[in-house]
Amino acid sequence: MNQTATIREKMTAKLERKPHKQNRWKKNFWGYMFLVPAIIIFVLFMWVPIFKGFMYSFYTVDFVKGNTFAGLDNYARALTDPDVLIAVKNTLYYMVLCLVIGFWVPIAFAIAISELRKFGGFVRVAAYLPFVLPAVVLYGLWRWLYDPVGPINALLGTMGADQIAFLTDSRWSMISLVFMETWQQFGSGMLIYLAAVLSIPRDWYEAAEIDGAGVWARIRHITLPSLRNLIVLMLILQIIATSQGYQSQLALLDGGPNNTTLTYALLIVKYAFTRLDYGTATALGMLMFIVLGGLGIVQFKLNKEDN
Repeated sequence: MNQTATIREKMTAKLERKPHKQNRWKKNFWGYMFLVPAIIIFVLFMWVPIFKGFMYSFYTVDFVKGNTFAGLDNYARALTDPDVLIAVKNTLYYMVLCLVIGFWVPIAFAIAISELRKFGGFVRVAAYLPFVLPAVVLYGLWRWLYDPVGPINALLGTMGADQIAFLTDSRWSMISLVFMETWQQFGSGMLIYLAAVLSIPRDWYEAAEIDGAGVWARIRHITLPSLRNLIVLMLILQIIATSQGYQSQLALLDGGPNNTTLTYALLIVKYAFTRLDYGTATALGMLMFIVLGGLGIVQFKLNKEDN
């Protein structure tokens, strides 16, 4: 009797839930319909190219004679090319420079602006303006600034220092690109950090001031701990973004001098559009996809743990 009653209860529960699900689908039908175009666009322009890239990585791509199956030859060529090792080293160096030089700049500016009592709005706009500067204007401006007879070297000359070949000296080329990109990009990150700083309850700061805590003590014990999760998230996003960096390296130096700014993504572009070896280019792209996919999984797990 107990088993029969239990079965009846389960059947009743299923019958009660089924109309509820049907009502939910009917209620949200048009909402789902509005999602369909976005899903279609996402699949067509994101997952279809990824799938095709995976397929092309096993072929010798020829738009005239047709594609021929090459097996793992493209991956073998990619892993044995000495330029790949140089590009990986340069990319890692570029990522480290971006973290050391540029990662803390938006955090510092966000905290400094949050402490301003006057002209806060003007400083926010001024800090964000470089981000909206067109790339063509940006590269032209910094090429002029880095010129041997440009303003920076002129300033160094007035201080009695030697001129620096920012773009032609292999010791300075990558550092110069990182300084340029930090100047352009920090404004967007600064606004994100500033929003997080302003969301911290002001009561905490007032209580700290009453207890005699200075500015540095408030930043150390209140602001930075409150930004910890956001800092970790932005760190992972910056690692992913800098691992794909190639635009400034291509526009200003084309990977030079002597391949010192040849990044991994730039090498993929050269394989595809200079050497016209699309199979090896897609193989290199798939290797990057695997690595960045692993970082994306790490980011997802960290976000899940935070929530």
